[in-house]
Amino acid sequence: MRQRRNLFLLLILLCVNTLSAQIPEGYYDAATGLSDSALKTALHRIIRGHHTISYNGLWTAFYNSDDKPNGKVWDMYSDNPDGTPPYEYEFGADQCSTTPGIENSCYNREHSFPQSYFGSSSSDTVYTDLFQLYPTDSYVNTRRNNYPYGTVANPTWTSMNGSKVGPCSYQGYTGTVFEPLDAFKGDLARTYFYIATRYEHSIPEWTTLSVYGNAILDSTSFPCFEPWFLAMLMEWHEADPVSQKETDRNNAVYALQGNRNPYIDHPEYVGLIWGGEEPVVLPEPTNYPASFSAHSILLQWQDATGTTVPDGYLIRMGTAGFNAIAAPEDGVIYLGATDFIVPYGLQSFRVTNLSPQTTYYFKMFSFSGDGITINYKTDGSIPQTMQVTGP
Repeated sequence: MRQRRNLFLLLILLCVNTLSAQIPEGYYDAATGLSDSALKTALHRIIRGHHTISYNGLWTAFYNSDDKPNGKVWDMYSDNPDGTPPYEYEFGADQCSTTPGIENSCYNREHSFPQSYFGSSSSDTVYTDLFQLYPTDSYVNTRRNNYPYGTVANPTWTSMNGSKVGPCSYQGYTGTVFEPLDAFKGDLARTYFYIATRYEHSIPEWTTLSVYGNAILDSTSFPCFEPWFLAMLMEWHEADPVSQKETDRNNAVYALQGNRNPYIDHPEYVGLIWGGEEPVVLPEPTNYPASFSAHSILLQWQDATGTTVPDGYLIRMGTAGFNAIAAPEDGVIYLGATDFIVPYGLQSFRVTNLSPQTTYYFKMFSFSGDGITINYKTDGSIPQTMQVTGP
């Protein structure tokens, strides 16, 4: 059953772009006008309590959170945005079952904030928090070990994309560190600022769990980090600004976990919290947006009950009337501009990019199974609804 549901989750993620959301209106209102630790705590209250993904579920989540424009795995330990990557991985096919002895063998699940730092069981939310977990080359991940991130002038080992392991060259620490590519340093810095915020009440207890964790954590909930590490994270954050990759990933993780990384949405929060900067009052916008319209439809329902509950629903859409919407055939997966797969338990789905002033018709079919075993319910009274988009 678990394997079947993991396969089903993959189908969901193939069409999750429809579910991916931008910053909800008012999401950061409680943080307005704050700075220093007060701002950090306000952000903590906004992003805490997220939906927890299972550890095995991460494999499937990566399909949407860490996919490159060409459909390959976005591995920050092997990719080279400014050149040609030494190699690329295919989702699923190159997934690791064991740890290999060489680079360019397979990818696995990397805790960018190592598990030894928080000493967690698999039930702790930080263990599977997508904002700190990334798909990475398994061998490079092993060479990274539990070392802190840092800068390396004299590497003892270098990966194919230029990531390094060696003694730290950043002033304040001389132990062994792992230095990622410059193009991803800001990504990882904002990951650590997220960790310091989402888990601010736990960090003081984590400091003594690992010698490497102790090297970067200062036993407090604020500022959380040792001076050398905080200074380096600030430099990385400023030198490598938020990219489209991070923005897209933030939206994808929000669709899956229900929370966001505030330092991707508002990079200025880093300075307001850890840099002692005063809030900057920006000038009033010049104009309102153009073509303001309602070209999306929100569908809502109550989940089916009974002896056999469905694994999910197929929503079929058309503009020619209910009778023109055909019943699905068992064993066929329908994904496209007018067919949407929605998981059991979601109970809502927003269809976007619709035409203005158009009547749309919808039918909803429960199903069980996945792939060639998918079995649709097509008898009885099929739920249907219609709605007209705005001008």
